[in-house]
Amino acid sequence: MDLRITKVPSDIGYYLAGFTDGEGSFNVSFRPRPDFIVPWKVSLCFNVSQKDKVILTLFKRHLACGTLRSRQDGVWYYEVNNLNAIFENVIPFFERFGFLSAKKKRDFAKFKQIANLIKDKKHLTYEGIREILEIREEMNDGGKRRYSSKEILANPNVESSETTCQASLKSDDDIVRTA
Repeated sequence: MDLRITKVPSDIGYYLAGFTDGEGSFNVSFRPRPDFIVPWKVSLCFNVSQKDKVILTLFKRHLACGTLRSRQDGVWYYEVNNLNAIFENVIPFFERFGFLSAKKKRDFAKFKQIANLIKDKKHLTYEGIREILEIREEMNDGGKRRYSSKEILANPNVESSETTCQASLKSDDDIVRTA
């Protein structure tokens, strides 16, 4: 466990976990990437939204990552979508400060499962995409999705289970450092 996480006071850690239990979300999204052989970029995101920015600044301070932004309607978002920060900060934080609700425990377990598939580069194969989609269906009670599993799997560029993405990676967010 990261030393920063061990220094988070228990009362703050459990408060933030409880807040996340009610208001937070662990998500996986797919974005079309025609420059990839398997033409989808798989992204993970942890987020919390609230009108009160103060609570969200506690997340940013104690998770030591992520961004705060506001919408025009006055709602603030705290989000972490950098894969390294998810592995180094978000996952260890919520492993230490767990959830009470069965739903959030389930979603977090599925989120970690998908994160590990990405770490193992399974998202770069057709079979890996299929596995991630199956796991995603069980998260967030099905949730609102921009692209359905059927749309993702129907892409004509996704041809076989042996297909692996050889496209060059465009940013550090596409790489998981294992060191």
